[in-house]
Amino acid sequence: MSRFQVRQVAVLGAGVMGAQIAAHLVNVGVPVVLFDLSAPEGPKSAIALKAIDNLKKLKPAPLGLAAHAGRIRAANYEEDLGLLAGCDLVIEAIAERMDWKLDLYQKVAPHIGADTVVASNTSGLSIGRLAAVLPEALRPRFCGIHFFNPPRYMQLVELIPTADTRADVLAGLETFATRTLGKGVVRAKDTPNFIANRVGIAGMLATLHEAQALGLSVDLVDDLTGKKLGRASSGTFRTADVVGLDTMAHVIRTLQDNLGPGKGDDPFYPSYTTPAVLTGLIAAGALGQKSGAGFYKKVGRDIQRLDPATGQYVAGGAKAEPLIDRILKKPAAERLKLLRESSNPQAKFLWAILRDSFHYVAVHLAEIADSAREVDFAMRWGFGQKQGPFELWQEAGWLQVAQWVQADIEAGAALCRAPLPAWVFDGPVAQAGGVHTADGSWSAAQGRFLPRPDLPVYARQAFPESLVGTGAVAPLKSGTEVFRNDELRAWTLDGEVLIASIDCKLHLISPTVTEGLLKAVELAEANYRGLVIWSPDDVFSAGANLEALMPVFMKAGAKGIAPEEKKLQDLMLRIRYAGVPVVAAMRGLALGGGCELAVHCARRVAALESYVGLVEVGVGLIPGGGGLTYIARRAAEKAAAAPGTDLLAFLKDGFQAAAMATVATSAIEARQLGYLLDDDIVVAHKDELLHIAIGQVRALSDANWRAPNKALFPVAGRSGIATIQASLVGMRDGGQITRHDFDIASRIAHVVCGGDVDAGSLVTEDYLMALERQHFCSLLEHPKSQERIMGMLQTGKPVRN
Repeated sequence: MSRFQVRQVAVLGAGVMGAQIAAHLVNVGVPVVLFDLSAPEGPKSAIALKAIDNLKKLKPAPLGLAAHAGRIRAANYEEDLGLLAGCDLVIEAIAERMDWKLDLYQKVAPHIGADTVVASNTSGLSIGRLAAVLPEALRPRFCGIHFFNPPRYMQLVELIPTADTRADVLAGLETFATRTLGKGVVRAKDTPNFIANRVGIAGMLATLHEAQALGLSVDLVDDLTGKKLGRASSGTFRTADVVGLDTMAHVIRTLQDNLGPGKGDDPFYPSYTTPAVLTGLIAAGALGQKSGAGFYKKVGRDIQRLDPATGQYVAGGAKAEPLIDRILKKPAAERLKLLRESSNPQAKFLWAILRDSFHYVAVHLAEIADSAREVDFAMRWGFGQKQGPFELWQEAGWLQVAQWVQADIEAGAALCRAPLPAWVFDGPVAQAGGVHTADGSWSAAQGRFLPRPDLPVYARQAFPESLVGTGAVAPLKSGTEVFRNDELRAWTLDGEVLIASIDCKLHLISPTVTEGLLKAVELAEANYRGLVIWSPDDVFSAGANLEALMPVFMKAGAKGIAPEEKKLQDLMLRIRYAGVPVVAAMRGLALGGGCELAVHCARRVAALESYVGLVEVGVGLIPGGGGLTYIARRAAEKAAAAPGTDLLAFLKDGFQAAAMATVATSAIEARQLGYLLDDDIVVAHKDELLHIAIGQVRALSDANWRAPNKALFPVAGRSGIATIQASLVGMRDGGQITRHDFDIASRIAHVVCGGDVDAGSLVTEDYLMALERQHFCSLLEHPKSQERIMGMLQTGKPVRN
């Protein structure tokens, strides 16, 4: 088979998962045909059409831009099976019923193209049994592909081959899921519920068992098993509600049906009993978030929790004891020791669920996964854990923890009496101090350490996610350091492209960062082909560091801030007119000054999940780092490209985005708001961001890139200000905005329209930035803006006054 090219995908099944898989495909630019049953009346594809329309209403949004729902083609099995021949990939995502899936396969198989890959999005059904009904020629092109819900946001995709699946099919699909869809791919064995759901649901059942034994309430358990434990903030019971209690029950039944005596002979089988509380909730129609009630129920503005003893909902909000908070902040070895030795019920509970997880993955590793790597990444990417179970075990001290777990097993305190496997105590793992090493991760089935997959797609990830014990070097300690100050590191990987990494909390732009970026530009111009601004986490920059400016403000007031603001603006223009291309590699938050930094670069490379906007209104200020100047200039450029149009028509959207502090919730939406341009690059996989940004610098340099010429451009003037203010008056008088909001928005209008000048007057960027500084510094003196600033610094939440 030649290189796997996916020009169009068919998704079979327009239910919750099928429709959202289709949505994510169009997010990354892949054309999709979404199939479902024929409607009994009206348009034959009405079921798929309704599902597509519903995508625009869901939260969190499955689409990067709601309007892109129209890019999904609706189809039905009665009229449109011929479309399958033109699809390179077919993903089946109908309900988790083996008989329904087999019937559908027999219906569609004659219409599948000769080279088309077919994959089933099942959460745990046997891939081998599904393949058995397919024509023999199709079986080598069939496997499982398990997305996690919601598909846009959950990183994990499990690939499950059959004995017949061709290696090149798996490699092509793994490459597509990684590079195009932005997923973390784990290959799983064809066992019930695969890896993540097998380990995750067993862990949830163990948590329910231990919580019941110790009499802990659901809200307390969620506080204990959420962020405090390095897991998803939703904890255990809230996660179950989000997933759907009926879905959870189905996954449990898969364990029950396939792992009992004479089947899987799983020693943990007795722990797979469906909890009575779960059965009762499902019988009552309380299926979790989708039905409005589950383990939790929203009553007015309050979230109440279920009291299993009475079946009633009561006030929630229970929190871990301070002792537990202190223990959970300790290093791993000390933390586990303190939990195990404590008589506190909450500590005993936490030790029990951690012990159960270590016990479970060790016993099942050989059966469910090629190596411990797949288990840990599956739990990270599929269940939001900061560390997988093997990682935590290894970090806490492999043999010591193993002895504690084995002692509990022998004392009858564990979920089952199956001993830990011999490889835990003897041989390479014990000698290495754990399952993850620089040479690879332990394969219990093969009795050796397996290296990381070497598919070419992974060469695009300069710093892929690493596991405890692998010895991976932290990105900001890698490469060749060229310059460093207290909050910025300038370095290079290849000696040709310089990288500037802001290295402080939330990558806030302080005077120190400003100085560092200026130095990086100078170094890049002198010795490199260009500069990439990149940091290795989910924050590009959350804005200006107001707290760092407080001593200056307290000493000299707004007059003392004005020179610092001028330095920031000068930095933006220095970047825009640099002698080499400067590329912003954006990921996660790019807010306020971070957004301004990005828009002044020659090019932006943005991860799909980037959240971009000018948010200064939230702290009672206006954008003061050139953001409003950018809006005015871009409006003039767009008007010039459309002769005969009104400049104000191009200005209104940018004004509104700044005045309303609108934040794009994807890179796709950021492009619509104007913070990304048409030639900017949106990247699906966050770990490819640096690779592509460096490539953009090289491409611009190879194309003899030159900075744009400084030029005058027209502004809307006082008539534009008057037009905008007329609409603001209505909003103020109608109670939609406060008087202070009105004042701030009026100042924004004053800047983007160019101040008190005639419409069409030509101005410079320096002129508009001077207006920005004037209003920014004036607002710093305003009591209501000061209230907003202090409120944000003290609570992290905006004050509306």
